[in-house]
Amino acid sequence: MSRFTEELRDPWALLLGATAAGAAWAVGVPPVGVPVAGVAVWLIKAFASAWQSTGGESRTEPQAPPVAKGSAEEAWLRRAERAAASFADLTASMRGQLLLDRIAAMRPQVDDTVGTLRRLAGHASVTGAALARFDPRFLEQEHVRLTQARQTARQEVAGELDRSIAALDAQREVYDRLSGARERVLARLQSGAISLEGLVARAVEISAITATSDGAGGGARALDELTSELELTRQSLHEVEEATRQDIGP
Repeated sequence: MSRFTEELRDPWALLLGATAAGAAWAVGVPPVGVPVAGVAVWLIKAFASAWQSTGGESRTEPQAPPVAKGSAEEAWLRRAERAAASFADLTASMRGQLLLDRIAAMRPQVDDTVGTLRRLAGHASVTGAALARFDPRFLEQEHVRLTQARQTARQEVAGELDRSIAALDAQREVYDRLSGARERVLARLQSGAISLEGLVARAVEISAITATSDGAGGGARALDELTSELELTRQSLHEVEEATRQDIGP
């Protein structure tokens, strides 16, 4: 159902339309014009509300979930942010220099990579908070207890025990999915942060290579490799983020 259709069904829009029709009748509008006035106000109210709602949504960027303080994901995110800051400081002096200017031009890719890592860290914290609501040891104990009881249960009780066991299985499956999703995100946060740290080290190395007159060729090859590695990291992080959304939602 579209937003406009929802607004058409809003009781306030209908009330305004009816009020407008009554007001038109009271001031002597010809009978044929009374329903027209009411319908016009009804449609205008619905259209304005729908436009305001969809317009506000299009202008508002989705916010990354907050990252839990002291968590593993926060630690990896801070390392990635420090690496990006070091890269920015390093490349500030490279702009305008032959070959090294290409390193400075990589800054938007680095910033995009850190932004993705920040969102992934938020997803990891959301997943961690959800996992904290489960007690896997208790679920396992309950499953063992109910399974044993089911073996000797009378027929009239067995059905209820089966439903209870199925409910426990469903909870354990949710816990396993969330645990797996969090482990994957944490592993990607780790590799992403370390990759950015390696990027800084490689940039320093390339800067040193190109400082020698006979090192320009080697510097160009190293820079090509570095650019490819950064883009691969950036794209893979976007893929992980999309997969994470499918696993645990936005």
